[in-house]
Amino acid sequence: MTDTPLATPHFPYKALHVEYDGPVLRVRLLPTAEGSTLTVAALDDLAALLHSLHDRPDVRVLLLSSDGEDFCLGADRGEYRAALAEDPGGSVMRRIADKAYRVCDALENTHAVTIARLHGKVVGAGLALASFCDLRAGADDCRFRMPEIGIGLPPAWGGAMGRLIVEGGAARIRELMLTCETFDAETAQRLGLLHKVAPREELDAAVSAWVRPLVRRSPEALTLTKRMFAGHSRAARTADVALLDAHLLTAQLTAPRPQRVTGHT
Repeated sequence: MTDTPLATPHFPYKALHVEYDGPVLRVRLLPTAEGSTLTVAALDDLAALLHSLHDRPDVRVLLLSSDGEDFCLGADRGEYRAALAEDPGGSVMRRIADKAYRVCDALENTHAVTIARLHGKVVGAGLALASFCDLRAGADDCRFRMPEIGIGLPPAWGGAMGRLIVEGGAARIRELMLTCETFDAETAQRLGLLHKVAPREELDAAVSAWVRPLVRRSPEALTLTKRMFAGHSRAARTADVALLDAHLLTAQLTAPRPQRVTGHT
């Protein structure tokens, strides 16, 4: 790393703590009063930050973590309810879901090598977001879950289904999505959703063991290799319907609910 860290840009991030340390960009999700949820503000901040990296070729590694008790408990369903109350037709909801797609796409395609540092619960949209990082390290206390079907929603957030299938395998991802089963860090590593597992007190050291050699590599070689992998990953997702996620999610949320029948039939 360089001896003198570059200054952090004066962008008014509301849901992130951002720190530039030479070629390493450290990004921490900030919890809300309701907990570690992935809010619209967080999506807006992540989109702006990732867009700003076009002008920061010196950044070689982006480290994504969270200041909360958990890495992320998923999308903020309170915001979903508010969006539907504001516009029952779903256009506001579609814009929120489109933000998720744009963030995940930018995370996959940014020139920097992205590392997710995970701890505690990693749920729904939190797992989706982490899956788009190049490398993922988790504390041995991590617990993962894809709860969407259990709460009556399709697993349509950020285009993550295709990414998770490529990373973890169709058979097991299908099982975990359909059953909404909680699984641990060891299982996540066995599936390929985690590359490293360490006790929480050793997690930073495990991540640093990746960062140190990465910042010494040729930036051109890193970017080219990352984009070659992204190309192969996308080739494996030839039937990718990620752009439909916003419409699928909104259609489910705005669909009329069946009337509850009382009495005998």
